[in-house]
Order: sequence, then structure tokens, then C-alpha cells
Amino acid sequence: MSLVLASGSQIRAQLLRQAGIAFTVEKPGVDEDAVKAELADATPFEIAGELAVRKALAVSERRPGWVIGADQTMELEGRLYDKAADLAEARARLLSLRGKTHNLNAGVALATGGRIVWRDTVVSRLTVRNFSEDWLDGYLARNPQVLASVACYELEGEGVQMFSAIEADFFAVLGLPMTGLLAALRDHGVIPS
Repeated sequence: MSLVLASGSQIRAQLLRQAGIAFTVEKPGVDEDAVKAELADATPFEIAGELAVRKALAVSERRPGWVIGADQTMELEGRLYDKAADLAEARARLLSLRGKTHNLNAGVALATGGRIVWRDTVVSRLTVRNFSEDWLDGYLARNPQVLASVACYELEGEGVQMFSAIEADFFAVLGLPMTGLLAALRDHGVIPS
């Protein structure tokens, strides 16, 4: 049974590989900015779920088998954030998070035959400690790859030092709520139970 990850995210692919799941990757080609504009009145939570659905459907409508769509949004005080364009913007974002709690909303959807058969969105709440600007500058110099993350940090690496509290599913923070997804894959016979 074919399984496709409709995402260009390396960390999502890595999580599936580490779980022993056989799959291929196909970028969905969804215009995220257009979807966000269309959903201007939606919450960041709702946008994460809808982007996951649209990505899963985009690939499912053009190929047979099962498709996983996923997306993540970052929300601070009700505001939706997009990926930072450069390290200067990432620095400003991380400074704005300092001492505050923000949400990461991880949407995931499973589609087959051009229809969604399961979906979920998981909220993680992360509180950033009052780090020094010297620490932040060193972190960004050592970790320019944080630009690939909407929140501009990598919890699975040195970025864990940024936090004073984390109320989260670890996998959801990384952008793919694995336990729910794996249960859905088993329930639909995509992977062995």
C-alpha cells in the first residue's frame, strides 16, 4: 500500500523514517499565502488544520494510495506568524517571544482517493525564558537552519535551552503529531497493527 508525505519538511520525513514507516515524498504545491488570505478570519489553529487538509488533498487527487498532509502555525497573542525571511527577522521574532508563552499548532490529515479520512490539530504551549541577547546571537550564529522553522528554533537541538516551560507533544512541536497519525494509519490498515 503506497503512502506519500505531502510535505517538503525534512524533519517530518525523518520522524516517519525513524518510526519505521515506508513512504515517498511529494511536495503538494499548495500556495500557503493564498490559503491564509482566503482564511483571513480563521484562527492560527484552524489555518494549521486547513493547510494540512489542502496539502493531503492536493497530492491525493493526482495519485492513488494514502497521503499525509501536515502543516504548522505559530501563534503569539492571537497573531499568526510566517517563517522568517532572514536571521535578522528570526532574531527579532525570538526577542518578541522572550518571557512569553506561544502556541505551535500542528495540523495533520490523512487522505485517500481525493478525500480526507482523518485529521487532527495538536496545540503545544511553549514558554520562552528570559535569555540574554548574547546567548541569542550565539545560538543564531551556530544554527542558521532555524529559518526552516516557523518559530525560528529547533527544540530537538540546542533550541531546547530557550525554554522555561513546555506543555507539548514532542512530535507535534516538530510539526507532525505522530501518535495520533500512527493510530490513524493502523486503523485504516495502512501500517500493521
